[in-house]
Amino acid sequence: MLDAFGQPQSLVVLGGTSDIAGEVVRTLAQRRCRTVVLAGRDRDGLDRSADAARAAGAERVVTVVFDASDVGGAARAVDDCFDAAGSVDMVLLAVGMLSHQRDELDVERTREIVSTTYAWPAGALTRVAARMSEQGYGRIVVLSSVAAVRVRRANFVYASAKAGLDAFSIGLGEALRGSGVAVQIVRPGFVRSKMTAGLPDAPLATTPEAVARAIAAGLESGAPVVWVPGVLRWVFGVLRLVPQALWRRLPG
Repeated sequence: MLDAFGQPQSLVVLGGTSDIAGEVVRTLAQRRCRTVVLAGRDRDGLDRSADAARAAGAERVVTVVFDASDVGGAARAVDDCFDAAGSVDMVLLAVGMLSHQRDELDVERTREIVSTTYAWPAGALTRVAARMSEQGYGRIVVLSSVAAVRVRRANFVYASAKAGLDAFSIGLGEALRGSGVAVQIVRPGFVRSKMTAGLPDAPLATTPEAVARAIAAGLESGAPVVWVPGVLRWVFGVLRLVPQALWRRLPG
């Protein structure tokens, strides 16, 4: 069960090799989290993440391999994770695939990005919600992006998929009201990580460590939406109102 400060004792990470996920695991393991299930497609990467989780203080670490391009297998992957954990206080969804302008006319690449960033996560979250509802408790943390708030020309394939996931997560949170299960949406800006390696920093760029700290703070406060850094909440409050003719002229 979540403790009095909203911190989990058991955690499932869908996307267990991401830099942000690794920092979240480290942060929570240094608190009270003792059981960690790491799920992803890279078996070697999962093993390295599992070693890091143990070093941070997790006592029981299990890895589960899944393929986020297999949308039909999303429920099975979630069940494997829950069965391995026994009971689950928190699920972190950190699955996604960044796009570039070269991808926008590539049908197969577009399908892969949308499937991995939206379709698989939506299917997985549906099953997570059902399993947690059976328990009667739990916290679902969804790694979204500020890219979901106002889609830019430069990465509209990825951003549109994140926008779908963000909207899905908001609706799921409403559907779970009164069930004992809560949804927290995390909207970081540009994060310096292996996913963005080689890309120039955007304004207000942040780090996986900062995102992890913000998630831990959000668990304590119960905030339904966490912006990282927090000032982006106000920045995008204004940017949402910028006319499209001006928006398309902004850099990036």
